[in-house]
Amino acid sequence: MNRSSLALLAAAISLSAISGASAAPPAKTATTAKGPTLTDAKGMSLYTFDKDAEGKSACNGPCAANWPALKAEAGDAAGDNYTVIARDDGSRQWAYKGKPLYTFVKDQKAGDISGDGFLNGAWHLAQP
Repeated sequence: MNRSSLALLAAAISLSAISGASAAPPAKTATTAKGPTLTDAKGMSLYTFDKDAEGKSACNGPCAANWPALKAEAGDAAGDNYTVIARDDGSRQWAYKGKPLYTFVKDQKAGDISGDGFLNGAWHLAQP
């Protein structure tokens, strides 16, 4: 290979690395007392909310203080049933199969599922 070919190859690899930086799914799957559950990077259970519309969070203000959104960064890209939605405050949030994902502040450690069924059954574990 000549120098220009090597330079083009290096540029292509760099672009691939940048665009693939967020290629990993934003959630993992762990086993809880209620079966397989989606979790964040720290192993905290993720939840969905019945009042959310497809791709739109209804949990803002005080609700969001108790149910923090699974934040998406500016460069994150959708894939494998995951999408990125815009929140009312302008931030970005991950959704699974169109349902926005949240953690629950009362879950203290990985594997806790205390938010499941909360608020008259409106909150549910996010399960694959």
